[in-house]
Amino acid sequence: MNKRPASHGPIEETSDATRSVGRRRWLICVLLLFAASVNYIDRQVLGLLKPTLQIQFGWTEIGYSNIVFAFQLSYAAGLLFVGKLIDRLGTRLGFSLAVLFWSFAAMAHAAAGSVRQFAAARISLGLGESGSFPASVKAVAEWFPKKERALATGIFNSGTNVGTMVAPLVVSFLTYRFGWRMAFIATGAMGFLWVPFWFGLYRRPEEDHRVAAAELAHIQSDREDQSTTVPLQTLLVHRQLWAVVAGRFFTDPIWYVYLFWMPDFLSRNLKLDLGGMRLPLFIIYTGASIGSVGGGWLSSSLLKRGWTVNASRKAAMLACALAVTPIVLAARTKDPWLAICLIAIAAGAHQGWSANLYTLVSDMFPRSAVASVVGFAGVAGAIGGMLIAKTVGYILQWTGSYIPVFMLAGLAYLIAFGWVQWLAPHLEPAQV
Repeated sequence: MNKRPASHGPIEETSDATRSVGRRRWLICVLLLFAASVNYIDRQVLGLLKPTLQIQFGWTEIGYSNIVFAFQLSYAAGLLFVGKLIDRLGTRLGFSLAVLFWSFAAMAHAAAGSVRQFAAARISLGLGESGSFPASVKAVAEWFPKKERALATGIFNSGTNVGTMVAPLVVSFLTYRFGWRMAFIATGAMGFLWVPFWFGLYRRPEEDHRVAAAELAHIQSDREDQSTTVPLQTLLVHRQLWAVVAGRFFTDPIWYVYLFWMPDFLSRNLKLDLGGMRLPLFIIYTGASIGSVGGGWLSSSLLKRGWTVNASRKAAMLACALAVTPIVLAARTKDPWLAICLIAIAAGAHQGWSANLYTLVSDMFPRSAVASVVGFAGVAGAIGGMLIAKTVGYILQWTGSYIPVFMLAGLAYLIAFGWVQWLAPHLEPAQV
């Protein structure tokens, strides 16, 4: 397909001008949101079924942590190469293959019957799902100018919360009606519905004849003139990379705690069964969705008001880091709804933090390196997830209390913010 010559010159940053340039890029953002939703539905099923499967198969807390550890290990291993693979294959083909792979893996859980078999299924799921965020962030870098990337990232990242809100409804219905194996099969099949839409609709903006010239100029108004891929060894020498790595290492594990242990917390502390968890989980992940979009909106709004990229991103990230800290009270309070609200605020703050942290990559690196950087930083987050999986397993096995877990959660973001500020104090573009 012939590429359209790019129009030059920035589009005026007013709301009327933004509306006039076209909306094709927001359709791409919606597709990314649905992909993130499917990703987290598939990822969440095991955590929701933990109390059921733990009774049926006699898992210990440490045994369950080993299954989670297996997922994190394969997720980290996948991120070592998947970013580079997506940079080479392109976002359209690379993302399609990733979704197909993880959908098969999600369905394979239905055939498992032991800790080892579930761990094997989680390993396959982790390898496939490792392609999701590198591909999504790369798509945002291809389709959005810098001033809109944090908002677009926040919108698609809110799909993770949509997935975690939908999952309790779908999984409880399927489990009570057809059994837990059907919960894995039906949710895993959702990815096969998404792939045809993605493969049929996604092109780079300069290759998509449905993109108006004004919208293409808007997308390319601050575009870097670089199309060649960047070797990972070239990226490793830049402090900007390690800023993103530190941010992911300290905070990704906390999200995995919410994802894989929140149903257990509700069962253990609030004595809720699978059906009774639906409203609390809906509240928690509604808060996460609001935080995801709100965190992206905050930094984008400050940027449009004349703040620098550095000031707008850092202000939003610091606000989110501070908003997490009250979660240290969630396991201590006797009021279950107060605990749920505190967790919802923390989950929203995490997603707002993540929306801006992902956007730092496209702020500091050229588009051709975005997926590689996101993938490598994701390895750090997955390694942190491996460590937290074993830590939480042993804490619960030995103490039966979530108090130490939530104390770690409350401090992690401020520590991460300190590392980001030290390693990338001005968010200078990396000279690659």
